Amino acid sequence: MSAPIAALFGRGIGGLPPAAPVDFARLRLPASPNTCLAAPAGAHPEAHIAVPPLPVDAATAWPALRALGDGMPRVFRYGEWPERRQAQWVARSALMNYPDIIAAELVPGPAGAGLFLYSRSLFGWSDLGVNRKRVEAWLAALDAALRRR
Repeated sequence: MSAPIAALFGRGIGGLPPAAPVDFARLRLPASPNTCLAAPAGAHPEAHIAVPPLPVDAATAWPALRALGDGMPRVFRYGEWPERRQAQWVARSALMNYPDIIAAELVPGPAGAGLFLYSRSLFGWSDLGVNRKRVEAWLAALDAALRRR
């Protein structure tokens, strides 16, 4: 079975190539509008959303971020690099099983942790705003989880 077909018919992370960490300093977004990048203010020139510092440090935010991704419906852990405080998940669409990749990384900052959150479609040109909605939902959920601490 070809790689694209395997990715569409796979379950969870099935059919996808092995995960590799994202180098946010070198990340260049594709021309297609099917991505959304949230980053600390001024940290990435192509960011769609500026993320204010989190109310806690990166070490404190790390377990909350992992729990958030692991607790989302139709989302499966794809890769993790604890030394970078980076994790990735695959989100599968309910209707067509399309896989999207979500990558998140916490970075230390003077006023609290900084967060990079990148959601992208693996197939198609437009996502009808799905990746941006996902990033906004994850940011709100993480903020709420950290404020409940």
